[in-house]
Amino acid sequence: MGKKLIIVESPSKARTLSKFLGSSFIVKASMGHVRDLPKSKIGVDIEHGFTPQYQVIKGREKSIEELKQAAKQAEETYLASDPDREGEAIAWHLAEALKLKNPVRIGFHEITRGAVEEAMEHPRSIDRSLVAAQEARRVIDRLLGYKLSPFLWKKVRAGLSAG
Repeated sequence: MGKKLIIVESPSKARTLSKFLGSSFIVKASMGHVRDLPKSKIGVDIEHGFTPQYQVIKGREKSIEELKQAAKQAEETYLASDPDREGEAIAWHLAEALKLKNPVRIGFHEITRGAVEEAMEHPRSIDRSLVAAQEARRVIDRLLGYKLSPFLWKKVRAGLSAG
């Protein structure tokens, strides 16, 4: 039987989980977000339904490649980012960046053996409604931020963000 890969957000979570999950699991950290809107432009196609134009975050390419290799070697890949709207979006971005065919989503609110085992017993797919909510928030932040932030810099203080 092959090993199972669990991807969490932080290295400290990965270390803790590795201690009690045993040798049949590989636990890796994504280090949070792996894709985002580009920094140098608005990154939202306003003409075509406000479609976000995601790209891999600069400096995250190596991490993505390592996670891809681990996923190829794993029998199953579990995405265990935080169980909130942003964590759901991180899981979706990971699935897209890693080109996972059938990602399994698990969520737990505490880093304990019992909580993780309970989550593993109730896997699910990525909740696209939560992803859409995070995506809408991110697009609105970007649209408002790109238009209002320069105004705030002139009128209030440099460095403020309207996003």
